[in-house]
Amino acid sequence: MSIVAHVTHEAIQKMGGIGAVLEGLLTTHTYQHAIKRTFLIGPLFPGADLSSLDTILYHAAEGITATPHADALSGIEQTYGVAIVHGHRRFADENQNITLLTDVILVDVSNSYEQPTAHFKWELYEQFHIESSRYESEWEFEEYVRLAEPAYDALRVLLTDNGTSDIFIISHEFMGMPFALKTLLERRKGDAGAAKMRTIFYAHEVATVRPIVEGHPGHDVRFYNVLKHAMLQGKSIRDVFDNPFWYFKHALIDKAHLCDAIFAVGDLVVDELRFLAKPFEDYPINLVYNGIPAFEVNLVEKFAAKARLQTYAETLLDYRPDYVFTHVTRLVKSKGLWRDLQVLTHLDSLLASNDKTAVLFILSTEIATGRPNEMIHQIEREYGWPVYHKVGYPDLVGAEIELNNGVSAFNLHSQAIKVVFVNQFGWSQASCGARMPAEMEFMDIRKGSDAEFGQSIYEPFGIAQVEPLSFGAICVVSNVCGCCGFIRRATGERDVPNIVIADYTHLGIPPDSLETILQFGLTERNEIEAENSRDIAAKLLGRLPRKPRDVEDMIQEGHAIASRMSWEVVVKDYFLPGLQRASAAAS
Repeated sequence: MSIVAHVTHEAIQKMGGIGAVLEGLLTTHTYQHAIKRTFLIGPLFPGADLSSLDTILYHAAEGITATPHADALSGIEQTYGVAIVHGHRRFADENQNITLLTDVILVDVSNSYEQPTAHFKWELYEQFHIESSRYESEWEFEEYVRLAEPAYDALRVLLTDNGTSDIFIISHEFMGMPFALKTLLERRKGDAGAAKMRTIFYAHEVATVRPIVEGHPGHDVRFYNVLKHAMLQGKSIRDVFDNPFWYFKHALIDKAHLCDAIFAVGDLVVDELRFLAKPFEDYPINLVYNGIPAFEVNLVEKFAAKARLQTYAETLLDYRPDYVFTHVTRLVKSKGLWRDLQVLTHLDSLLASNDKTAVLFILSTEIATGRPNEMIHQIEREYGWPVYHKVGYPDLVGAEIELNNGVSAFNLHSQAIKVVFVNQFGWSQASCGARMPAEMEFMDIRKGSDAEFGQSIYEPFGIAQVEPLSFGAICVVSNVCGCCGFIRRATGERDVPNIVIADYTHLGIPPDSLETILQFGLTERNEIEAENSRDIAAKLLGRLPRKPRDVEDMIQEGHAIASRMSWEVVVKDYFLPGLQRASAAAS
């Protein structure tokens, strides 16, 4: 059995996609049976809540030294000027009767000594040509560079009694790359402990690519066509775009090809990595898709959840919609929320001509922790939130303002569909106001949805887009979502009614040159989105269920697909074989 150390910023708390991946991997029977011991390694952030730890074995600042390794850990603290916490974190899936206890190593590097850090930076430059001086003003870079050596030493201390097991060091994104490079440095020096360690870069995205896609008005339409044509000409990102080494994340992931293996969460992530630099072009990158939940729901539960959503819509809008659409997402540009409104613009007239109505609930907020419940109830009473909004806290802030402008413009002219923008975290009467049914719970927005939107411009995988799949919802996703590759494998390339894939990167007329594509901007993207959104609306209308039997069929098909995309499948068919290939590559 193997030992796995995950290096990540989400070692004690799920804050985003990597935390969701860890939960998915670690709460499978297959992972439990194959992995003897798991470590989660990351920074000790200021004011971190350690209550998620099941036990704390070492925390010198609190006088806790309940481990035989206390003296060794204290020595590491003194050498580097850091503070270390070692404890256990429990992962559990009650539905699957799975519990896994992991080791956690946290390192506070806020006051670490300059001398050892400077020496490590020199080694990074001498061995890997990383110019740390360019990025020292970026704390994220500095933090993970400072973390690498004391965390590596702490792991070595805690592994003294683990025999001859293979040890896999997994760098989740750029955060773990300094740790992986430290491992490679020690291996080059002939260290026996490092010789047993296998380094893996786990690409949940390609950090270099995201700002290129998001930062240009041509978005995915431009970038993925540039990628395709540039790679045919043997060109990399640096040949086509500005020198990416201004970006500290690029400086680290540019060295990922030095690892023993690379995991990528989607097919396009593989292409993006190969486009990153020449050494990646022939690198044997492992696809390790993300898993999705495969819930079981019956027709009665589905209709009950939908009824609660319909009742809420009727209370807000004075009509009971035939169909309920949803989009649960983070409020960031990459999610392409404007595309929802473009599709609905075409769908509105189609539904009206069929004498049908619908509502779209957009659940998204700029404030990740949510507004205080009492404030939401107050603005609901004062001016009818969430149907009506006002600019300024506790209501619209940041990107919420622009999205609400689009929603308001759509609602002003639509006949059969209205959009309700709920800029709050949570989905219950307590968090969303007295007009929401008292029995409403978050899973209702998953169970009761007829269609979930997720037409992102950059989406390395997209778990949220297909979470409602097993509840019989139609998932409307863009072709740049990494989940599309997994869907194709899970369906055997069949065209299934549960999935509508919007291809906004398809160009009707092939461009005459790479330079032409590079000039694509807002005008070209608008034209393609307008044309494609009309087709998506027609497809969606044709797949919406007309009678209970249709819904039942959608539930059965959706659950079957989701089951073939489960975390158990991911660990068995992708993750563990990837570890085996990493071990073979390092031998």
